[in-house]
Amino acid sequence: MQWPTLQASFDAYSAPQADRWGANALRTISPALDPDASDEAWGWLHDGRAESRRALLRLEPATVTVTHVTTRITWMIRPVAFLPLAHRQDVQLPPCTYAFKACAGSSTSSEPD
Repeated sequence: MQWPTLQASFDAYSAPQADRWGANALRTISPALDPDASDEAWGWLHDGRAESRRALLRLEPATVTVTHVTTRITWMIRPVAFLPLAHRQDVQLPPCTYAFKACAGSSTSSEPD
């Protein structure tokens, strides 16, 4: 048995944005899916998507799964309870990092004691 692997991720800033991302990803790959998987995908797009969006608005996770031949593809859309401190795609730090001032007596320097 092969364990699931993360292939990609996307940072959404609202439930509607996360819902749109999942729907767009599914629409993008649906032409390449076998007929059964394509039916699953379009079934979610037409019927299941509204429930997924309601779950996200209630701060609950939502998943969408389609099976193409022997490959199961799952989108996991879930709210998170943290704020990003740095952009994960780039080395640029957010502006607030430059506003941080170390407290007197704290050992934040890299010089040896």
